[in-house]
Amino acid sequence: MAMCNEDRISSFPDHILCHILSFLPIKEAVRTSIISTKWRCLFSSISTIEFDHCLLSGLTDRNVDSFKNFVDRLLKFPDQVSLDCFRLTDGISSWNDEDHDFDVSGCICAALCRGVKEIDLQLDNLGDAPPVLFTCHSLVKLTFTNTLEGKGSKLEVPPDVCLGNLKTLWLEHWVLFGDSINRLISNCHVLEDLAFTDCSVANTSELTIQSPSLKQLILDFFSEDVGGFNYVLVINAPNLVYFRYYSKIVNGYTLSNMDSLENADIRIDAFDFEGDETRICNVRSLTFFLSTLYKNSRFSCAQIPPTSPFPMFDNLIEFNFYGRETWLVEFLYCAPNLKTLKFSFSGVAGARWNINVPSCLSFRLKKIEISDYVIDMIEIVRYLLDNSMVLEELIIRMKAINATPGIKACNQLLPLLKSSKKCQIVIL
Repeated sequence: MAMCNEDRISSFPDHILCHILSFLPIKEAVRTSIISTKWRCLFSSISTIEFDHCLLSGLTDRNVDSFKNFVDRLLKFPDQVSLDCFRLTDGISSWNDEDHDFDVSGCICAALCRGVKEIDLQLDNLGDAPPVLFTCHSLVKLTFTNTLEGKGSKLEVPPDVCLGNLKTLWLEHWVLFGDSINRLISNCHVLEDLAFTDCSVANTSELTIQSPSLKQLILDFFSEDVGGFNYVLVINAPNLVYFRYYSKIVNGYTLSNMDSLENADIRIDAFDFEGDETRICNVRSLTFFLSTLYKNSRFSCAQIPPTSPFPMFDNLIEFNFYGRETWLVEFLYCAPNLKTLKFSFSGVAGARWNINVPSCLSFRLKKIEISDYVIDMIEIVRYLLDNSMVLEELIIRMKAINATPGIKACNQLLPLLKSSKKCQIVIL
């Protein structure tokens, strides 16, 4: 059979070839220009452009000017197609110094002029963000990471900010000014996904997140505190579906209607379920890491509702808990429809696991997963097996301990495995 030497790929229309090139690293995309005359200039019309440290590897002072000309050709020539995605990652900004004067801001502006839809910036010495970045109507997604991890890097938003089509905004390692951020969020009219990761809040008494379109909200403020936590957090997002909040305690919380909330991940130093914090009790899935309850919270391991410090979580189906053993005992009374329980304790204090059985154990709970198991938890396991009437699976993950305690813990659990015929028990 004769070999077919026909170049079928080159017969594709230019827009399809450019789409294919967009999946290649920029170096590889440029190398295709030697294939034939048809391919010579195709790379300059690709819709996804990424500059990273790999692109700069081996670049010397002798060919910096050639690199600059290449960037200009790729980004700044007129009559080029619009960009779907533009990325500047760690390493590229190292050429923006006194010796090389690589125009990072100019590259960002050129991408904006080409109607870019997604911008991903991971830079360490950009300085002030170009103001045009916050007035680009084509942007749908903006990721802005400061690789110096927010040490003194402050994000300022211009007064005329308007990102009318922005749906996703992720900021990482920045110091946020309350008024500036409030203005930014209120001028993103279709925002659906908002994340502040490893950020600090400064110079404000109130951080307001108000967006009727918001569906996912991530607030991670556990980073080194620059401005402190002396502010009130106000959230007004009636269509919020997912909420993650990692923080030290702030001065107060004002949470609006959260009836749409389905999944929450809360990791906080202290919590008081007597105020607006009860808005999260509609969730179906909850991850809860808690160090302390407020001192004025009504709590005793011998108490049962209605004196529990927790509200009722009638919709809760899946619960992932890390905290004190006594709090879990108390919480189970407040989740009558719980089906999946995962927990790990900060300490085992010998809580009263022989008190009245919560209804979720009797009628709903089908899966339990215990992490960091130690021999002091045997009574907990026995209680759960004896009282979980519909339990189908129990997973026990052993704590990283040396051989002797590990063997002792396994020997301790073996009789429970042999006696349990109602569910599958797995020890890892």
